[in-house]
Amino acid sequence: MISTDIAIIGAGPVGLFAIFEAGLLKMRCHLIDYLPQVGGQLSEIYPKKPIYDIPGFPSVLAQELIDNLMEQAKPFHPGFTLGERIEGLEKRGEADFVLTTNMGTVIEAKVVVIAGGLGCFEPRKPAVAGLEKFENGRGVNYMILDPEKYRGQKMVIAGGGDSALDWTIFLAEVCSELTLVHRSESFRGAPDSVAKVMELAEKGKINLVLNSNLNAVHGEGKLESVEIIHNKTMETTSVEADHLIPLFGLSPKLGPIEQWGLNISKSAIEVNVDDYSTNVPGVYAIGDINTYTNKLKLILCGFHEAALMSHSAYQYMNPGVKYTMKYTTVNGVSEF
Repeated sequence: MISTDIAIIGAGPVGLFAIFEAGLLKMRCHLIDYLPQVGGQLSEIYPKKPIYDIPGFPSVLAQELIDNLMEQAKPFHPGFTLGERIEGLEKRGEADFVLTTNMGTVIEAKVVVIAGGLGCFEPRKPAVAGLEKFENGRGVNYMILDPEKYRGQKMVIAGGGDSALDWTIFLAEVCSELTLVHRSESFRGAPDSVAKVMELAEKGKINLVLNSNLNAVHGEGKLESVEIIHNKTMETTSVEADHLIPLFGLSPKLGPIEQWGLNISKSAIEVNVDDYSTNVPGVYAIGDINTYTNKLKLILCGFHEAALMSHSAYQYMNPGVKYTMKYTTVNGVSEF
């Protein structure tokens, strides 16, 4: 069981900045995110996108901003549970919460902060009958957490974006056999990545199947083969596979959050603008996932919300206690 002062649901830029603000007040944070890495949309969808509205930075790349936020949070030693989604939230007593993930991880916290951007990112699943039978460790996954898991294995990747191309290039040297399936002849990914995938196919290091879709999955207890159908000829081909990774992007959804008794309006959580608290004492919502009059969905605004939330959370955890913030430098190293 993990114990912390503040459990932050969402490891995007606003959640990461909340670590710093809470750390200044000597509150420990543990972040939980369904994605396998920190950064939220910035890292997963557009890591090389320039951002122009961060104070002090005329322009900063999305991933560079995330890297800087992680460096800023480092002195406060946050904890992370990645690749897992919060399924349950239970309040015990006046100021204690128990959160449970889909993988069974249990986190105790005094305060819960929902900083999930537009919500929990869930994979877009292809319309293939019986796919769910091979999820949860039986061969079908929608993100890659540990590439070494696939060493010497037979792999099918489906998709035509940057994630599909990048993982194909990387796993070509890891898997014993790798097949990339794409519905058309053109890719959405970076031209350089497309060229590398084509070169791998020409050298026979991967099987490249174009103008085709996933049609069926087969196996007894675990995945054994993937059936592929050609879009034009409608001919089907069966490929032996230990693993299938459909990489068709992510879609934001509130998910289990909708069942937590929070006031929700148009798929966003209503908050008090004094401190971004919700109708459930001890639960806050910051960033794009919350809503209030004149709400602006800007990272800058999320940072502001994180600061006010942290001060309110401190008072919630320590009623009637005044706080102080100290900043010192010891041998050139900043300490708080």
